[in-house]
Amino acid sequence: MKTSEFLELLNAHKNKELLFEYTPGHFVGANYHITEIKNITVDAIDCGANGDFWKETIVQLWESPKEKDKTAFMSAFKALDILNKVDQIKPMVRDAEIKFEYSNDTFHTAQLFVNDVVWNDTQFVIKLAVEKTDCKAKATCGVPEEVETVTSSACAPGSGCC
Repeated sequence: MKTSEFLELLNAHKNKELLFEYTPGHFVGANYHITEIKNITVDAIDCGANGDFWKETIVQLWESPKEKDKTAFMSAFKALDILNKVDQIKPMVRDAEIKFEYSNDTFHTAQLFVNDVVWNDTQFVIKLAVEKTDCKAKATCGVPEEVETVTSSACAPGSGCC
């Protein structure tokens, strides 16, 4: 999801509670704070010696231990207000992918991408997911592409079963 899309969604759902689902069925606690917004520039070389360059917006979420019994989630309006204040000081790149950095006692620190968004009358939920590492230069490095195998109980022509 692009930063601009996230800001538009927050604006469209500003009267709702903002929840983050970091793994299926597990939510960042209501005691979370937005503690940092990072404008990241990635200037990389992959294992095939190919250069790449992109920008990301990283929003850090942190659960306050002093507010662990809190039950009301931050509103999308408050989150939008925080992001707008940051944007006035350090403008965010609107077409950069937005990710969320999070960890707790049972979940490792990770930068999570937006996998889906859902909402109802009172809540706006950002469903996050871990992005797996990958080789960008498979052909150069001799890494075979994964081929999906299909198994079927039906006889295939030329298979000798018919």
